[in-house]
Parts: sequence; C-alpha cells; structure tokens
Amino acid sequence: MISASHNPMPDNGIKFFAKGGGKLDDALEAAIEARLNEPWDRPIGREVGRVIFDESASERYIYHLLSTLKVNLSGIKVVVDCANGAASEVAPEVYARAGAEVIAISNQPNGLNINENCGSTHLANLISEVKKNGADLGIAHDGDADRALAIDASGKVIDGDFILAILAKEWRVPTVVGTVMTNLGFIKAMSEAGISFEKTPVGDRYVLENMLANGHKLGGEQSGHIIMRDLANTGDGLLTALQLMSVMASSKKSLANLAEVMERFPQTLINIEDVDKSKLATSKALAIAISEYESKLGTSGRILVRASGTEPLVRVMVEAESQILAEEIAQKLAALVRLELA
Repeated sequence: MISASHNPMPDNGIKFFAKGGGKLDDALEAAIEARLNEPWDRPIGREVGRVIFDESASERYIYHLLSTLKVNLSGIKVVVDCANGAASEVAPEVYARAGAEVIAISNQPNGLNINENCGSTHLANLISEVKKNGADLGIAHDGDADRALAIDASGKVIDGDFILAILAKEWRVPTVVGTVMTNLGFIKAMSEAGISFEKTPVGDRYVLENMLANGHKLGGEQSGHIIMRDLANTGDGLLTALQLMSVMASSKKSLANLAEVMERFPQTLINIEDVDKSKLATSKALAIAISEYESKLGTSGRILVRASGTEPLVRVMVEAESQILAEEIAQKLAALVRLELA
C-alpha cells in the first residue's frame, strides 16, 4: 500500500502487509528496509512486472462492510470528510447504501491534495458543514481511511477514546485495549463499567499484537484507529463509522448522548519540531522534571513525552484535573524539550 496515513503527499511511503491483512512486526519491516538499502538490480522494460487492476474490489469491499450491519441507518444524516484520499468514492457510497443521508466533502482527490486542510487532522471544515447542514454527525477519515473521528451535531469532536468507549459499552466486552495516549477519563469509565483495560505503546500494530496474544476483541487509539477483531484484523475507518452509526440507529440516541459514556480529562498536547529525537532517552534534566510534575499530579493526571513514530517531532502530552494546570505543565516541559534536545 502507498500511504502517508494522515500526512501530506510528499510523506508517502510503501507499506507492506502480512498474510491475512495484518501489519508486519518491527523486525520484518527492518529486514525489508535493510534489503532495499543494499545494492540490487533495477529491472526495466518487460522485466518490471505487471500492475493488475481489480475492478470488482470496491464492490466486494462494500458488500463486506454492509454485511456487518444489523440495522438500517435511515434517519441518520452524516457529513463525511474523505480527506481527498482512499475513502473518496467508497465511503459516501457505502454510507448511502446503508440507509444514511450522506453529504460528502473533500472527496475530489487529484494525487496531490490528500490530507490537505481536510481529514482527521483538520476538522474545522467538517465541523462547519455539520452545523450548516443540520447533520446528526460528521465522520472524518484520514488519507488511507484506516481511522475515523466523529463530530456530534453541535460540532464537538468525538475522538477514538469516545468511540471505543461507546462500542465497549454497547458490546459489553470484558476487556478493551488502548495505548499510553488513552485518556484517563476513558480508563476511569471502563473501570466503573467493569471492563478491564490493557495498555500498549502508541500504534495500532501494538494494539493488535496485544489483542491477538490475549484473545481480546476490541481495541484502538485516541487518533481514531479502532480494531474490531470479530469484523476485521486491522483498523478500518469506514467499518468504525458504520458501527458507530449502527449504535446510534439501534439505540435511537444522539451521538452526544452516547458520548456521555465517559468524561474526558483535560488534556494538552504539544508537538515540538526541529529537535533531536535521539536525545530524548538520555536527557537527565527532562527525566527529573517529568518525575517532579508526575508527583505533583499524583493519581489525578499524567505525563507522556515521546518521539513520534510517523513524524519528525516530539510530543508532550499532559492530563490534569484542570485545563489550566495541564497547559501550564505542558508548556514548561515543551520549553525544556526545546532546550535539552536542541
């Protein structure tokens, strides 16, 4: 697969998948990269190989998605932001066939405009369209459509934690898998509902590894990667959106009402560019500062400082009982990151 996930076109790379559609483990990916960096013959002409276009693939995919639904989505009005990417044709089609009234935006890909001021990392236009059209919800996909975020009728963002909580409660799963970025409010809500929570590093591959190793059925990330193992082996944004709308249809509840399943802890996330990520693990000053702030927060907050796995930056995330406190600590740590990792 050629993809840059939620990033712009120049960041595109080639992604390999294992048999069954799962992602490769780190060791195998590293071996492929090492092999490609070695000298090797670049065949030309008839030796290059063939590209096979499967005209029936989209229809088979749509059929599979619709087969997972137990209710019709009639009465639901949805605005879908296709990120000018892979979902541009299929998402509006499948939501409409499922019975929803669909308004599609950012569904005119030209090979260059993927994720450009649209999609799951640029929600302003979708929020505006949801309000303007009086829609029940909005769905934002990223370029390769493996994630989905939602917008309720009032324009509030319903991220992957909320979607995961809604599905976990609806399906009554015994355990749900998240990551170190999962909001404390989600963890608290699951505990109160009698649902166990297991934590992995950031990345849907690690969520899936845990699910496969332990037999869990539901997991995901705040970013909108949701894995439902009874329905698919990987995150699928269209499948996620359909299941979310299915809960709305069967419960006859609004998205805002369903999202009351959890209360989000105030969170501040700062992305810091132009720093040396490799210095992060060896900065004693940063480690001391993080430890001191963690002691200050106690059990009412947490701190995560990590290097991004997909972008050239360091992320500082702070959760606290108040937005002011989270912002204050995050800004101080961000300043220290810039100083220490310069």
